[in-house]
Amino acid sequence: MLVGEAGGGAGAAAGPSFLCDAMLGGLSRWLRGAGYDATFEHGIDDGELVRLAQRTGRVLLSSDAGVFERRPLRTAAVRGLYVPRGLRPMEQAGFVLRELGLPVRDPRCMACGGALAAAPKDTVRGAVPAMVVERYDEFWRCERCGKVLWKGSHWEGIVAGVATAAAGAAGAAGAAGAAVGADAGAAVDAGAAVDAGAGAAALAPAPDGRKPSP
Repeated sequence: MLVGEAGGGAGAAAGPSFLCDAMLGGLSRWLRGAGYDATFEHGIDDGELVRLAQRTGRVLLSSDAGVFERRPLRTAAVRGLYVPRGLRPMEQAGFVLRELGLPVRDPRCMACGGALAAAPKDTVRGAVPAMVVERYDEFWRCERCGKVLWKGSHWEGIVAGVATAAAGAAGAAGAAGAAVGADAGAAVDAGAAVDAGAGAAALAPAPDGRKPSP
């Protein structure tokens, strides 16, 4: 259960949504592939990043230890997951899933993180190349940005990669790692990097006067 959030209810069933800092753009995409709404803010000031997480209720993912010294994180007004540097994005995703006890779900839109709804084939003509319409029978449309997706090799690669990372992370449950208010572990090497990134630590506010270990 996330720090500062009661269990059960519709919100718990839907799973958490995430806000990634400037270092974790690749992680945000892999979390979308794992079925979670994740946004990425490039170049945003740390203070504004924390305020945005507080306004939106998203779990803040950051590789900046200093962010966790801010009062909203220390008091759990903002839920945060410290992500130490050193792992690749798919490794990060697998570790986040393990740390928060989250299952791999159906993918969300890789462009924006919106939920995908099945779209009848005849409704996507003109929105995708004609050869794609002829080759595939199942399509999905993002409920947020309207992007049309189909299960091509790219989709299959994402699903397989996330499943591998999640399975490996589960197997690494006993490994030691950095912590922010609780024990954490190392994630599995899953390959296929999207961006530079790092591993993770436990979801909790950082203790007063102490930085999370890098």
